[in-house]
Amino acid sequence: MLAGPLLIASRSADKVREIRAILEPVIGARLISLTDAGVPPDSAEDDVEAYPTFRENALAKAAYFARLTRMNVLADDSGIEVDALDGAPGVLSRRFAVRPGLSGVALDQANNQLLLQKLTCVPAARRGARYVCAAVLLCHDARPPITALGTCRGIILDAPRGNGGFGYDPLFLFPPMELTFGELSAEQKHRFSHRARAFRALASHIL
Repeated sequence: MLAGPLLIASRSADKVREIRAILEPVIGARLISLTDAGVPPDSAEDDVEAYPTFRENALAKAAYFARLTRMNVLADDSGIEVDALDGAPGVLSRRFAVRPGLSGVALDQANNQLLLQKLTCVPAARRGARYVCAAVLLCHDARPPITALGTCRGIILDAPRGNGGFGYDPLFLFPPMELTFGELSAEQKHRFSHRARAFRALASHIL
């Protein structure tokens, strides 16, 4: 088992909460946030995720915070790829709606609104999509990073359903349960989500 706590390299409280809920029952290790570690926000972080793939962005984020803190780091990059949009918004999922000053719920709503606008008149049969998560474990002792990819297929609805989750969850219908990620309980989502699949794949490397 890795010594010491693991740093979750994310400024998203929602993402930190999900990763903790997925991993802590499995690995028993202490997972701490950037705030817990006393790492203040820095505008330089905005330029870290500048790559065309989820994996490259997750690796860059892990490397950035490992250098900064000398800690073992967990990082991910995730988003949604919509078939009718040729895989967009993809790695730009969080920045899909270019609305300066927006964050949190307001940014989620702007992104969802833009996605619905782009899918106007697109029939249900062509509204397939997948959530993607690339997760990384990077240790500060220079051993090679470990990566895992998790995906989950679904359908983009024409209106949001449910108040749970975050991001595009209220629009993402999970067909096996006929519920959106916004309607699933946290426990259900942590069984099936892209993030759960990616981070569970890393668990054996942490134990």
